[in-house]
Amino acid sequence: MTSVPPVERPPRAAAVVALLGSSGLLIALSFAAWWAGRPVGPLLALDLTVAVLSWLLTPLLLWRPVGTTAVLAVLAAVSPMATPPATIGMLHVARWRRFPVAVAVAAGGVAAHAVQGLWRSNGGMAYGWWLALITFAYGALLGWGAWAQARAALVASLRERARRAEAEQGRRVAEARMLERRKIAREMHDVLAHRLSLLATFAGAMEYRPDSAPEQMSRAAGVVRDGVHQALEELREVISLLRDDAPAEQDGIHPQPVLADVPRLVAESREAGTQVEVRDVVVSPGAAPAGVARTAYRVIQEGLTNARKHAAGQPVRVDLRGGPGEVLEVELRNALAPERPAPQGWSGGAGLAGLTERVQLAGGRLDHQAVDGEFRLRASIPWPA
Repeated sequence: MTSVPPVERPPRAAAVVALLGSSGLLIALSFAAWWAGRPVGPLLALDLTVAVLSWLLTPLLLWRPVGTTAVLAVLAAVSPMATPPATIGMLHVARWRRFPVAVAVAAGGVAAHAVQGLWRSNGGMAYGWWLALITFAYGALLGWGAWAQARAALVASLRERARRAEAEQGRRVAEARMLERRKIAREMHDVLAHRLSLLATFAGAMEYRPDSAPEQMSRAAGVVRDGVHQALEELREVISLLRDDAPAEQDGIHPQPVLADVPRLVAESREAGTQVEVRDVVVSPGAAPAGVARTAYRVIQEGLTNARKHAAGQPVRVDLRGGPGEVLEVELRNALAPERPAPQGWSGGAGLAGLTERVQLAGGRLDHQAVDGEFRLRASIPWPA
C-alpha cells in the first residue's frame, strides 16, 4: 500500500494543548503504576527525567512526527515512562505518513521496547509474551493508520467524483439549453425567411404596379400589414425564449407544422404570385412522426422561399412521396431565371446549410443542384413504421 497522505494543515493551539494533556496524563499514570509499592531507588531520577523530557517533546509530533517518534523510541529503550508518548507518535506516523515509513518506525519502536525489556522489569510477565504484546500493539497501530489513510483517500475520491459529476451535470444542462436555443433560432429562421419573402413580393408588386386598382392596392397593403404584424410577433417570441434562463418548451408556445399544413404554405406562395404545382402521393400523412413532418415542411418552405428570391415568376413543382416504413421523398423544382444564378440559400447560404443539418439530424439526406436550367432540391427522410 502506497497511498499518498493528505496535506496536513498547520497545527492549531488546541491540538497542541490536547496532545500535551493526553500525553501528560498517560505519563503520570505510567509513573504512578510503575513506582507504586516500589522502594525509591536510583532509577527514580532517570524515570522522572525521561518523563519530563518525553512530555516536552510530544508537541513536536505535530511538525516532525517521524524524527520525534524516533527520539521517543530511544527514550523508551531507557525508561518505560517514554512508552505512552512513543505510542502516540507511532499512531501519528501511521496516520499521516506513507506505509513503508510507518513500518520502519514501528520496527524501531518494537526494537526499543525489546531493549527496555532486557534490563527493566515488566511486572512478572515472561519476556517473550511481553515482547509479543508490544509487537501486536504496534501492529494494531500500524493497521489502524493504514485503514484511516485508505478511508480518507476514499472520502476525498468520492467528493472529487461528486464535484466532477455536478460540474458535468451543469455542463450538460448548459449544452441542452444551447441546443434548444439553436433549434428555436433555426425554426424562426425558416419561419421569418418565408414570411419576409412574401412581404417582399407584395411590396415589390405595389412598387412596380402603382397603376393597379385601388382594391388590389388595398388588399396588397393589408397583406403586408398582416405579414409585418405576424413577423413581429414571431420575432418577439423567439427573443423572449432566447432570453429565458430555463430550457424553452417551444412546442407549447409556437405550434409546430405538420404535413397537413403544406396546402396552407402552398396557398400563401400562390397568393404571392408564384405558380406552385403539388404532386402529393403520401400514404397516411397524418401518421407521420412530428420530426419527419416538421423536417419535410421546412424543406418545402425553404424551397419556395428560394424560388421567390432567385427565380421570381418561375413555376415551382413540389413532389411528395412515401409512407410509414418507407422513405419520405420531398423534391422541389423550379426553372432558373436567366439573369439570376442558382440559389445558395437564404442569407448567404445559411438557409440550405441549416436545412442540410436539419435533414441529417432526422437521419436523412439533402441534395441540391442546378441541372438543365432547373434548380432541384431533394430530401430523403426516413419514416419509421
